[in-house]
Amino acid sequence: MGNCKVADTGTLLDRAVAALLALRPRPDLVLVSGDLAYDGAEDEYQALREKLGRLPMPLGVIPGNHDDRARLRASFPIDRFAHPHPTFVQYAVEGLPVRVLALDTLVPGQAHGELCAERLAWLEDRLADAPERPTVLTMHHPPVVTGIDHMDAINCRNGEALAAIVRRHPNVERILCGHLHRPIQLRWNGTLLVVAPSVAHQVTLDLRPKAPAEFAMEPPAYLLHHWIEGTGLVTHQAYVEPYPGPYPFQDG
Repeated sequence: MGNCKVADTGTLLDRAVAALLALRPRPDLVLVSGDLAYDGAEDEYQALREKLGRLPMPLGVIPGNHDDRARLRASFPIDRFAHPHPTFVQYAVEGLPVRVLALDTLVPGQAHGELCAERLAWLEDRLADAPERPTVLTMHHPPVVTGIDHMDAINCRNGEALAAIVRRHPNVERILCGHLHRPIQLRWNGTLLVVAPSVAHQVTLDLRPKAPAEFAMEPPAYLLHHWIEGTGLVTHQAYVEPYPGPYPFQDG
């Protein structure tokens, strides 16, 4: 997404990787919520592997509407994770305080997303495996209307079916989405649905009906999720670009 003459996504990704490497402590897992490529071409995934290969922690990817499912799976195999789906890019990340279930909303050739009966059945089975375990779902297309009309037109269209599953499983701590290139949060069917900002350009915040599809070079950012015993999952928004500080509140 975006005009490459304005948004140099390769350079912006390099800066995001550097920001993650500078975190102390470093994350246990990095989730990339789709649109890893622009046209889904093989050379795009090759370049992406080189850039993301600098990250020493496990990498969990899911497809967005700009991705090619087969090339994505070949470039970032999901067999290292639990319960990999044989067709879709769906898997479970185990061994962390919070379980992560990755969902594939891609509809080849279309900009909108869907979760078919087969994908939803996989999710229902995984949630039934550990009904008490804190769990995060990650998916590209949000199943909600946000007020940004041109993006709402290409959201996940069968959100009602997903909503019914989520309501039956109160251990779902978060639903983490991409696609909208903006930080957005709302309460949804008993959990918190969070849309991550982009590490490149952001979709323009314009809530007028039928506003034009535009993007802006707002500060690139990412979400950092921190599990605290006795508190739960705490989500911080962090910025990619360097800025002044830190400074002590008092001298001496």
